[in-house]
Amino acid sequence: MSSTPPIQRGLRKPFDWSTAAIGVAVALAAGLVLVREGRERFFEILKSDFSLFLDIQPKVLAACIIAALVAALLPRDKVARWVGAESGFLGLVIGTLAGVILPGGPITIFPIASAFVADVGVAIAFITSWTLLGYSCALVWELPIFGLDFVIWRSIVAIPLPLVAGLLARLLARSVFFRVTGAKDGEC
Repeated sequence: MSSTPPIQRGLRKPFDWSTAAIGVAVALAAGLVLVREGRERFFEILKSDFSLFLDIQPKVLAACIIAALVAALLPRDKVARWVGAESGFLGLVIGTLAGVILPGGPITIFPIASAFVADVGVAIAFITSWTLLGYSCALVWELPIFGLDFVIWRSIVAIPLPLVAGLLARLLARSVFFRVTGAKDGEC
């Protein structure tokens, strides 16, 4: 049994600016549908969306629990060495490759990224590569619609983008951190 304490996360607000923006968009769309389509269509859509919401909730819960358990099972010192702030360019490459090979949608990918990626640059490389280079989207959508040539060229062009995004994220995070805290490079 490990004596390592659990990962400490900051308190998350249940309501923030993104929730407010989504709420405003939902209210506007609902109002437009109600006015344009009528009450019957409005409630039909509401019922369908509520059903979808109930269907997704167990998947979201499972994904979050799995991500948290994976984070607890992985040895933190090794994770930090491979994908932490001190992992260098290799960490960005590992994050990029993980994003390419992991299947699934945002319901699984974002909790995984938040659970075991210990560096902002690696997290951004991971999510960017999942978005741009993930094989499941290429196989299911791009290959049948655009053909092999398109998939190959789009992938070749996109390969450096997660690495560049990860490097930029590290540089920006470092400069903002040092500017905000007044710390000198290498000082915590």
